[in-house]
Amino acid sequence: MATFAVQYTYIDDADRVGTFRPEHRAHLAELHSQGVVALSGPLADGAPGALVIVRADSADAALAALDADPFWREQVITERTAREWTVVVGELPEA
Repeated sequence: MATFAVQYTYIDDADRVGTFRPEHRAHLAELHSQGVVALSGPLADGAPGALVIVRADSADAALAALDADPFWREQVITERTAREWTVVVGELPEA
C-alpha cells in the first residue's frame, strides 16, 4: 500500500465551508479509524484548502476513498489532487 498526499482546494465561501465542516471532520475521523486517512488538516497559510494523507493502492483509489467526504458531495471542494508521497524521515502512524 502506498501513501498519497491529497490536496483539497475549497470554495471561497467561509459560511458554506463552516456549514459542512463538522460532518466533513467526522467523516475523515471515521476514515482515520479505518486506517485509510493517516493525517489531515487545513492549510495554515490561510488559503482555502487542506492536505489529507491517505493510504491506498493508487492515486485513483486515494481519491475514491474520499468520494463520500461531505465537502466533496456538497461541492465545497473545487479541486483535489492526489500525488504519491514517499516518506524518508519519520514515520506515519500505523494503520
